[in-house]
Amino acid sequence: METKKAIEKCEFLCVHEDVVREVLQTMPQEEILYDLAEFFKVFGDSTRIRILYALRETELCVCDIAGLLGLTQTAVSHQLRVLKSSKLVKARRSGKTVFYSLDDDHIHSILDMGIHHLRE
Repeated sequence: METKKAIEKCEFLCVHEDVVREVLQTMPQEEILYDLAEFFKVFGDSTRIRILYALRETELCVCDIAGLLGLTQTAVSHQLRVLKSSKLVKARRSGKTVFYSLDDDHIHSILDMGIHHLRE
């Protein structure tokens, strides 16, 4: 016979109004929180993470990324579109070749913090 797990809940029904009020004052608007959730969803794909880590080192073209990661150019192009629309990567054209790089130092920091968190 299976035992039911205890559900975590407050023993007493008591809202700490001062704490709740303080949190509400500092909490971003719902729209910003939604955008933040969408931003982090982009990091939820291992192919995109691999691309971001490759671009963390240097700018690369689609062919470079495809060869480095063992992916098709089509797959890389698709993921780069997602990353570019999320403002995680930027593109620079040189002749007929487009080179991609991380959009700014914030992306480096996010990747570094994620790895640091996992290694703790």
